Amino acid sequence: MDKKLKIGIIFLTVVIGLFLINNSLQNNYSAKLSTFLNLDKNNILKIVISSNQEAIELMKIDSSWVISGNDTLIVKNDVIDNLFIKIAELEKQHLVTSKKENWNQYGVTDNIGTHLAFINLEGITAAYYVFGKSQEEYNKCYARTEQESDVYLLNSNILYQLQVNPNFWGTKIATE
Repeated sequence: MDKKLKIGIIFLTVVIGLFLINNSLQNNYSAKLSTFLNLDKNNILKIVISSNQEAIELMKIDSSWVISGNDTLIVKNDVIDNLFIKIAELEKQHLVTSKKENWNQYGVTDNIGTHLAFINLEGITAAYYVFGKSQEEYNKCYARTEQESDVYLLNSNILYQLQVNPNFWGTKIATE
């Protein structure tokens, strides 16, 4: 073999080897997203959402959802389905704080956060979260659980679906 060809093959092998090593090292720096909440929709009896001293309770009776205390609206099933889909798609991007005194900065305090509770068929709270709006990125939000002080940045903003207005969840019953 020609000496120039051997040098070219060795050089190409070294470049490919360096590329593979670099690619492997770069993968270590990528964010590891983890699922935020995994719920079985069929095991949920109630959804309670509260924000700014207002609250709404959505309750499943048989296979349909109703707004507790409201008999003039029929719950839109696609809105409930959408909520469960969006919740399933939420992923933790990274931990932003573990200190309770920093909750106000992320909008996840008991007073200013948006609370979301899922109550299962046994009447036990299956999941309870407090969400806060991200000031830097409108398409993301912060969240913490009731039991932990850790606050996470999530990959999506779920706050627009956590409305306490009954008209968001229901439509008027048609009268003849």
